[in-house]
Amino acid sequence: MARWTRVRSSGWLAARSWYAAGMQPAIQVCVRRGGRVVLNRAIGHARGNGPVFGPGRAAPSRPEPRESAEPVPVTVDTPFCTYSTAKGVAVTVLHRLIERGDLALDARVADYMPEFTSDGKDRITVRHVLTHSAGIPINTGPKPDLRRSEDSEYTRAMLAGIKPVYSPGRLHFYHALTWGPLVRELVLAATGRTIRDIAASEILGPLGFRWTNFEWHRRRARRGPELRHGYTRAARDRGRVPEGGRRHHAADRPDVELAAVPDRDRPVVESGVQRGGTVAVRRDPPARRGARRRPRAPPGDARRGHAAGPAPPAGLRDGGAPLRWGTGYMLGSERFGPFGRHAPNAFGHTGLTEIAMWADPDRDLAAAVVSSGKPGGHPEARRYPALLDAIAREFGTGNRRR
Repeated sequence: MARWTRVRSSGWLAARSWYAAGMQPAIQVCVRRGGRVVLNRAIGHARGNGPVFGPGRAAPSRPEPRESAEPVPVTVDTPFCTYSTAKGVAVTVLHRLIERGDLALDARVADYMPEFTSDGKDRITVRHVLTHSAGIPINTGPKPDLRRSEDSEYTRAMLAGIKPVYSPGRLHFYHALTWGPLVRELVLAATGRTIRDIAASEILGPLGFRWTNFEWHRRRARRGPELRHGYTRAARDRGRVPEGGRRHHAADRPDVELAAVPDRDRPVVESGVQRGGTVAVRRDPPARRGARRRPRAPPGDARRGHAAGPAPPAGLRDGGAPLRWGTGYMLGSERFGPFGRHAPNAFGHTGLTEIAMWADPDRDLAAAVVSSGKPGGHPEARRYPALLDAIAREFGTGNRRR
């Protein structure tokens, strides 16, 4: 049986085109099909290729960006911060707990966290949390002290003080920052174990993961790429900086990244498979080289599109793009989706800003697209979805490996 090889991958050509736009200092792409890695490449620099703003051009209230003296090439083993893709790992842990009865989808969160009852929060269920319809997409309570983010008692008190902005189940509204702390405390209250411990002992450890698990190491992070916001140094040197671009500034303060919450992570790509994603695939250790890891569809309820009542405008709901949601996972679609076109059964999660990790049972495929830039809108923004579409076309259902 011949192995799939991609000497001239159209997906990789699309990745190179995306890199040439000058908004991403580093990019990694990996596709695993039928249990085998068929595309595993990286381009750019982990350090030394970020934007050069010049005097007076840095964002207000932020210091001038510091660049490495010498560019450091990125590799497929370079660790990346993948932000909300870690929600996919947390969702996988939650469904594992639900399957064995440690959690119940329609149980109230207050059944596990008795302090979580004020202002109508007693009606919020585990299902509401998973489907981002709990009614607490923003923190309406006191400003939290991020230095205490690892303090469980403090976190629960802060969660108890949040007032819902709409009734639970009324609509879907992405809970970008409140979801992680709530899920972390919910798992601890239901099981007496941390979500980090469960993920390590039941998922990551058995699969040989060496990174991820919702934590950040200062020493290890030195291997990771600098997070850059704006056109890369290389693009400026080539004069390839189009007009109209703007920068997003992600939180990169140590006290934020040290928080062990299941929606931010600094994982690593091994054999190009991103550790922060929802796909349980890995590089096999020497003793098990050649073992096949195929993407498995999650439980039916996890993939079933939910109807959580009327949805707010797309720009408020999902950052301007229409999305289908299962019970925790983002879902693909035919016309448009976070994992390329014509991928209705794909499931996974995305991360800030142009990062995606997913599995597609129709294609027997698991994939990861990881980047270090944090661009806002710019004239070349379509090159990222063009890469996702290219992967879907190249590894279409009609030519899947048997």
